Amino acid sequence: MLSDKLVEIMEAVWCAAEEKLYTREAVRKKCTITFDETDLDALEKQGLITRSGDTIIFTEAGTTEAKGIMRRHRLAEVLVSSVLKLKKSEMEAVACQVEHALLPEVETSICTLLGHPEVCPDGRPIPRGACCRKLQKTVSTTVVSLAELGAGESGRITYIKPENHANLHQLLSFGLQPGVTVTVHRKTPALCIIFENTELALDLNIAQNIFVWKARTEET
Repeated sequence: MLSDKLVEIMEAVWCAAEEKLYTREAVRKKCTITFDETDLDALEKQGLITRSGDTIIFTEAGTTEAKGIMRRHRLAEVLVSSVLKLKKSEMEAVACQVEHALLPEVETSICTLLGHPEVCPDGRPIPRGACCRKLQKTVSTTVVSLAELGAGESGRITYIKPENHANLHQLLSFGLQPGVTVTVHRKTPALCIIFENTELALDLNIAQNIFVWKARTEET
């Protein structure tokens, strides 16, 4: 069981590696805490990292461990931002606390509940789990694709999985972003939604990449 401090270092090594950066300095810039060689020695003794000169990289066991850490952390970010609706300034601190409390079975339930999100609120990838590969739905999925809503149904946008950055910027320019509540006006001949006094027609493939927290009947 890694200490909270070593978990933070593992996260920093992962985040640096996502940008193809492997130096101590790059890891330090990504880390939320101060660490020293003793901490790196501890990770190396546990077979999680290897060091060569100024380079820090994961071992195979380290990659597996870090993947689990980042999956829990980024799932926690989605949870606290979309369900608890915390401000971004509060999200990171609370997500860290939630992350450490996520047991494997709880992690699977939360991932399923959220509809197996692929990215966190900052757009960084969430490592996939077994439940994602199976598209497990043992927990009633409350976060659904906008395309799954019926006419008259509403939902609050939790995250957007755009096919490319141009699509994302276009949606944001329309005002479609996490936190906005949308209502499906009609589904044929085109999917038409209403939000904040705006009516907008969307291609089905775009609607399928917008995920919403479906409103209960009494909320609509």
